[in-house]
Amino acid sequence: MTAVRVPAGDVGVKASEALARTGGAARVLAVLRESIYLTAGDDIVWLGPQGAPLHARAILTSMDAASRADRPIATGDLIAIDTAGARTWRPEPLLLDGDRATVLIHRARELRERLDAVGPPAGLAVLIGGRTTAHATAPSRLSDASAHRAAPHVRALARACAAGDAFAATGPATALLGLGAGLTPSGDDLVGAMYFARHLLAHASLVDADAWRASASTVVACARTRTHRISAALLHDLATGDGHAPLHDLVAALSRGAAPVPVFDVARRLVRIGHSSGWDMLAGLFIGLGQG
Repeated sequence: MTAVRVPAGDVGVKASEALARTGGAARVLAVLRESIYLTAGDDIVWLGPQGAPLHARAILTSMDAASRADRPIATGDLIAIDTAGARTWRPEPLLLDGDRATVLIHRARELRERLDAVGPPAGLAVLIGGRTTAHATAPSRLSDASAHRAAPHVRALARACAAGDAFAATGPATALLGLGAGLTPSGDDLVGAMYFARHLLAHASLVDADAWRASASTVVACARTRTHRISAALLHDLATGDGHAPLHDLVAALSRGAAPVPVFDVARRLVRIGHSSGWDMLAGLFIGLGQG
């Protein structure tokens, strides 16, 4: 079978390294409406349209280029990614000291209190700050039954983070894995972003780094059998400090003490990711910063 050739524009650093190891070859793992998940050797990467949110695993291209095959691209097809001239993207380093981390926590609290300025919450974000599914006016990929099942685990996770108890966080975080529809279920996105936040606070010496690293490692290991392999890879990324560009941008803006309007703009870019993935990650960020 002849490989479909796709020119890359922006390539995340993990995707770039994976493609370098395979000579640009990748195989289709799953085809979605706006993206195509691939395996490049043992690594998960994905194709998205130019202008989509950047990520260390993303390869942004003209999707027209990917559709100029003699038939629709399908699972198992071979893709040849041409990275000549592509721009490599790395997440903005978020190495916060104690003062900037304290500003981040304070400004995150302000953002959560003004969440309606970002938009109607979706996914597990409907449970943040006392919200319930009855308050959500935007479609959520969670059914009322799923949100009901998630609620006690989300509350337990919020309590554990507020108390700084990594051991107590491990159980509810594990229970949320795989909860929700899609290749990256809501529970996974929330849990990953929670550990993303704890990773930041650990670097700033505001939490016990070893305890939270051990908790994250346990949950990431459980994800290998409790959720989709794509979601497990993204969960690992988040737990070790790598997320979508808007998540990094939001943390950077909050930790700088940026004015509300720019913060709202960045938060809106985050919550547009996926069906509700961005909202789920925002909820996880709040919880991880002790603002759940």
